[in-house]
Amino acid sequence: MLKKILTLTLILTLIAPIYASDVLPEDKLETKKFETEASFISYSEDIYQKINDNDLNFEAFKYALKGFLKLQNKNKLGNSKYLTIIDMSASANTERFYIINMETQKLEHKSLVAHGKNSGSEYAKYFSNKVNSHQTSLGFYKTAETYTGKHGLSLRIDGLEYSNNKARERAVVIHEAEYTNPDYIKKNGRLGRSYGCPSLPKKDYKTIINKIKEGSCLFIYYPQNQYLSKSKLVKSSPDLIDSQS
Repeated sequence: MLKKILTLTLILTLIAPIYASDVLPEDKLETKKFETEASFISYSEDIYQKINDNDLNFEAFKYALKGFLKLQNKNKLGNSKYLTIIDMSASANTERFYIINMETQKLEHKSLVAHGKNSGSEYAKYFSNKVNSHQTSLGFYKTAETYTGKHGLSLRIDGLEYSNNKARERAVVIHEAEYTNPDYIKKNGRLGRSYGCPSLPKKDYKTIINKIKEGSCLFIYYPQNQYLSKSKLVKSSPDLIDSQS
Protein backbone atom coordinates (compact mmCIF):
# COMPACT_ATOMS: atom_id res chain seq x y z
CA MET A 1 0.00 0.00 0.00
CA LEU A 2 2.83 2.35 0.90
CA LYS A 3 4.51 1.55 -2.40
CA LYS A 4 1.33 2.52 -4.31
CA ILE A 5 1.07 5.82 -2.42
CA LEU A 6 4.69 6.67 -3.15
CA THR A 7 4.22 5.79 -6.81
CA LEU A 8 1.10 7.97 -7.06
CA THR A 9 2.89 10.87 -5.34
CA LEU A 10 5.76 10.59 -7.81
CA ILE A 11 3.39 10.61 -10.78
CA LEU A 12 1.55 13.70 -9.48
CA THR A 13 4.86 15.47 -8.88
CA LEU A 14 5.94 14.81 -12.46
CA ILE A 15 2.70 15.87 -14.17
CA ALA A 16 1.90 18.87 -11.94
CA PRO A 17 4.17 21.31 -13.85
CA ILE A 18 2.38 20.41 -17.10
CA TYR A 19 -0.97 21.61 -15.77
CA ALA A 20 0.56 24.45 -13.76
CA SER A 21 1.95 25.94 -16.98
CA ASP A 22 -1.61 26.83 -18.00
CA VAL A 23 -2.20 28.74 -14.77
CA LEU A 24 0.38 31.51 -14.69
CA PRO A 25 0.86 33.95 -11.82
CA GLU A 26 -1.17 37.13 -12.29
CA ASP A 27 1.85 39.24 -13.16
CA LYS A 28 2.74 36.84 -15.96
CA LEU A 29 -0.63 37.43 -17.60
CA GLU A 30 0.04 41.15 -18.12
CA THR A 31 2.04 40.72 -21.32
CA LYS A 32 0.09 39.53 -24.31
CA LYS A 33 1.28 38.87 -27.84
CA PHE A 34 -0.97 39.60 -30.82
CA GLU A 35 -0.66 36.82 -33.35
CA THR A 36 -3.03 38.31 -35.94
CA GLU A 37 -4.55 41.62 -36.95
CA ALA A 38 -7.92 40.26 -35.82
CA SER A 39 -6.64 39.66 -32.29
CA PHE A 40 -5.30 43.21 -32.13
CA ILE A 41 -8.62 44.64 -33.33
CA SER A 42 -10.45 42.58 -30.71
CA TYR A 43 -8.15 43.99 -28.03
CA SER A 44 -8.71 47.52 -29.40
CA GLU A 45 -12.48 47.06 -29.27
CA ASP A 46 -12.28 45.86 -25.68
CA ILE A 47 -10.41 48.96 -24.50
CA TYR A 48 -12.63 51.20 -26.65
CA GLN A 49 -15.68 49.84 -24.86
CA LYS A 50 -14.05 50.55 -21.49
CA ILE A 51 -13.34 54.16 -22.52
CA ASN A 52 -17.05 54.43 -23.32
CA ASP A 53 -17.17 57.61 -25.37
CA ASN A 54 -18.93 57.34 -28.71
CA ASP A 55 -17.50 60.69 -29.85
CA LEU A 56 -14.07 59.09 -30.04
CA ASN A 57 -13.56 57.80 -33.58
CA PHE A 58 -12.74 54.09 -33.34
CA GLU A 59 -10.46 54.16 -36.38
CA ALA A 60 -8.47 56.99 -34.85
CA PHE A 61 -8.26 55.11 -31.56
CA LYS A 62 -7.23 51.85 -33.22
CA TYR A 63 -4.35 53.45 -35.10
CA ALA A 64 -3.31 55.46 -32.04
CA LEU A 65 -3.28 52.34 -29.87
CA LYS A 66 -1.16 50.42 -32.36
CA GLY A 67 1.45 53.17 -32.51
CA PHE A 68 1.38 53.64 -28.75
CA LEU A 69 2.00 49.93 -28.12
CA LYS A 70 4.76 49.83 -30.72
CA LEU A 71 6.56 52.80 -29.15
CA GLN A 72 6.02 51.43 -25.65
CA ASN A 73 7.40 48.04 -26.65
CA LYS A 74 10.53 49.72 -28.01
CA ASN A 75 10.93 51.75 -24.80
CA LYS A 76 10.49 54.99 -26.72
CA LEU A 77 8.06 56.55 -24.25
CA GLY A 78 9.23 58.25 -21.08
CA ASN A 79 5.61 58.69 -20.00
CA SER A 80 3.53 55.67 -21.02
CA LYS A 81 0.64 56.44 -18.69
CA TYR A 82 -1.17 58.65 -21.20
CA LEU A 83 -2.20 58.43 -24.83
CA THR A 84 -3.45 61.64 -26.45
CA ILE A 85 -5.56 61.58 -29.61
CA ILE A 86 -6.55 64.57 -31.74
CA ASP A 87 -9.19 63.68 -34.32
CA MET A 88 -8.85 66.16 -37.17
CA SER A 89 -11.68 64.51 -39.08
CA ALA A 90 -14.14 66.04 -36.60
CA SER A 91 -15.50 69.59 -36.61
CA ALA A 92 -13.32 72.17 -34.85
CA ASN A 93 -16.47 73.21 -33.01
CA THR A 94 -16.58 69.88 -31.17
CA GLU A 95 -14.35 68.42 -28.49
CA ARG A 96 -11.85 66.34 -30.45
CA PHE A 97 -8.86 66.30 -28.09
CA TYR A 98 -8.79 63.16 -25.95
CA ILE A 99 -6.44 62.09 -23.16
CA ILE A 100 -6.71 58.41 -22.22
CA ASN A 101 -5.16 57.00 -19.06
CA MET A 102 -3.75 53.73 -20.35
CA GLU A 103 -3.32 52.33 -16.85
CA THR A 104 -6.99 52.70 -15.94
CA GLN A 105 -8.21 52.60 -19.56
CA LYS A 106 -10.40 55.62 -18.91
CA LEU A 107 -10.84 58.98 -20.59
CA GLU A 108 -9.42 61.72 -18.34
CA HIS A 109 -9.77 64.84 -20.49
CA LYS A 110 -11.72 65.93 -23.54
CA SER A 111 -11.63 69.41 -25.03
CA LEU A 112 -11.67 71.70 -28.02
CA VAL A 113 -8.43 72.00 -29.99
CA ALA A 114 -7.45 74.24 -32.89
CA HIS A 115 -5.94 73.25 -36.23
CA GLY A 116 -3.71 75.26 -38.54
CA LYS A 117 -5.24 78.27 -40.32
CA ASN A 118 -4.32 76.90 -43.76
CA SER A 119 -5.66 73.45 -42.99
CA GLY A 120 -9.27 74.52 -43.38
CA SER A 121 -12.09 76.48 -41.78
CA GLU A 122 -14.39 74.53 -39.46
CA TYR A 123 -13.05 71.26 -40.83
CA ALA A 124 -9.37 70.51 -41.41
CA LYS A 125 -8.71 69.13 -44.91
CA TYR A 126 -5.15 70.05 -45.78
CA PHE A 127 -2.01 68.98 -43.94
CA SER A 128 1.67 69.77 -44.30
CA ASN A 129 5.05 69.35 -42.65
CA LYS A 130 6.54 72.35 -44.44
CA VAL A 131 7.93 75.35 -42.57
CA ASN A 132 5.59 78.37 -42.73
CA SER A 133 2.76 76.28 -44.18
CA HIS A 134 0.58 77.16 -41.18
CA GLN A 135 -1.02 73.74 -41.54
CA THR A 136 -1.45 70.89 -39.10
CA SER A 137 0.89 67.90 -39.44
CA LEU A 138 -0.51 64.38 -39.09
CA GLY A 139 0.99 61.44 -37.27
CA PHE A 140 2.63 60.34 -34.06
CA TYR A 141 4.46 62.71 -31.75
CA LYS A 142 6.25 62.38 -28.45
CA THR A 143 5.76 65.14 -25.92
CA ALA A 144 8.88 66.80 -24.57
CA GLU A 145 9.78 69.62 -22.18
CA THR A 146 7.70 72.56 -21.06
CA TYR A 147 8.70 76.22 -21.26
CA THR A 148 7.12 79.61 -20.68
CA GLY A 149 6.62 81.64 -23.86
CA LYS A 150 4.30 84.28 -25.28
CA HIS A 151 1.35 81.96 -24.65
CA GLY A 152 2.45 81.17 -21.10
CA LEU A 153 3.11 77.56 -20.17
CA SER A 154 3.72 75.58 -23.37
CA LEU A 155 4.70 72.04 -24.26
CA ARG A 156 7.12 71.11 -27.03
CA ILE A 157 6.30 68.05 -29.11
CA ASP A 158 8.61 66.06 -31.40
CA GLY A 159 7.29 64.54 -34.61
CA LEU A 160 8.24 60.88 -35.01
CA GLU A 161 7.32 60.41 -38.67
CA TYR A 162 8.04 61.75 -42.15
CA SER A 163 4.77 63.67 -41.93
CA ASN A 164 5.65 65.73 -38.85
CA ASN A 165 9.40 65.55 -38.21
CA LYS A 166 9.80 69.32 -38.61
CA ALA A 167 7.64 70.11 -35.59
CA ARG A 168 10.56 71.65 -33.68
CA GLU A 169 11.70 73.68 -36.67
CA ARG A 170 8.15 74.93 -37.17
CA ALA A 171 7.72 75.68 -33.43
CA VAL A 172 4.64 73.47 -33.26
CA VAL A 173 3.78 73.26 -29.56
CA ILE A 174 0.79 72.77 -27.29
CA HIS A 175 -0.35 76.02 -25.68
CA GLU A 176 -3.52 77.81 -24.67
CA ALA A 177 -5.17 80.39 -26.90
CA GLU A 178 -8.02 82.85 -26.47
CA TYR A 179 -9.54 81.74 -29.79
CA THR A 180 -10.17 78.18 -28.55
CA ASN A 181 -13.31 78.55 -26.48
CA PRO A 182 -17.10 78.24 -26.93
CA ASP A 183 -17.59 82.03 -26.89
CA TYR A 184 -15.35 82.39 -29.94
CA ILE A 185 -17.45 79.79 -31.76
CA LYS A 186 -20.68 81.65 -30.90
CA LYS A 187 -19.26 84.92 -32.17
CA ASN A 188 -17.52 83.65 -35.31
CA GLY A 189 -19.34 80.45 -36.23
CA ARG A 190 -16.24 78.32 -35.81
CA LEU A 191 -13.25 77.83 -33.54
CA GLY A 192 -10.18 80.00 -34.10
CA ARG A 193 -7.13 78.62 -35.86
CA SER A 194 -3.41 78.51 -35.16
CA TYR A 195 -0.20 78.50 -37.21
CA GLY A 196 -0.16 74.72 -36.93
CA CYS A 197 -0.13 74.27 -33.15
CA PRO A 198 -2.77 72.13 -31.42
CA SER A 199 -3.92 75.06 -29.27
CA LEU A 200 -6.17 74.40 -26.26
CA PRO A 201 -8.72 76.36 -24.22
CA LYS A 202 -7.34 78.09 -21.15
CA LYS A 203 -9.48 75.96 -18.81
CA ASP A 204 -7.50 72.94 -17.54
CA TYR A 205 -4.69 73.35 -20.07
CA LYS A 206 -1.99 73.49 -17.39
CA THR A 207 -3.30 70.28 -15.87
CA ILE A 208 -3.31 68.67 -19.30
CA ILE A 209 0.24 69.76 -20.13
CA ASN A 210 1.61 68.59 -16.79
CA LYS A 211 0.03 65.17 -17.25
CA ILE A 212 1.21 64.42 -20.76
CA LYS A 213 4.64 66.12 -20.74
CA GLU A 214 8.01 64.37 -20.84
CA GLY A 215 7.61 61.55 -23.30
CA SER A 216 3.97 60.58 -23.77
CA CYS A 217 2.44 59.55 -27.09
CA LEU A 218 0.28 62.00 -29.07
CA PHE A 219 -1.46 61.06 -32.32
CA ILE A 220 -3.03 63.53 -34.75
CA TYR A 221 -5.47 61.64 -36.96
CA TYR A 222 -7.16 62.25 -40.29
CA PRO A 223 -8.22 59.52 -42.77
CA GLN A 224 -5.74 60.66 -45.41
CA ASN A 225 -4.78 57.74 -47.64
CA GLN A 226 -1.28 59.06 -48.29
CA TYR A 227 -0.44 59.19 -44.60
CA LEU A 228 -2.14 55.93 -43.62
CA SER A 229 -0.40 54.03 -46.42
CA LYS A 230 3.08 55.40 -45.62
CA SER A 231 3.14 55.51 -41.82
CA LYS A 232 5.33 52.73 -40.44
CA LEU A 233 3.63 52.96 -37.05
CA VAL A 234 0.13 52.70 -38.50
CA LYS A 235 1.20 49.79 -40.70
CA SER A 236 3.27 48.00 -38.02
CA SER A 237 2.67 44.28 -37.81
CA PRO A 238 0.65 43.26 -34.72
CA ASP A 239 2.80 40.16 -34.15
CA LEU A 240 5.60 42.52 -33.10
CA ILE A 241 3.49 44.35 -30.53
CA ASP A 242 3.29 43.43 -26.87
CA SER A 243 0.30 44.83 -25.04
CA GLN A 244 -0.55 45.33 -21.42
CA SER A 245 -3.87 43.57 -20.80
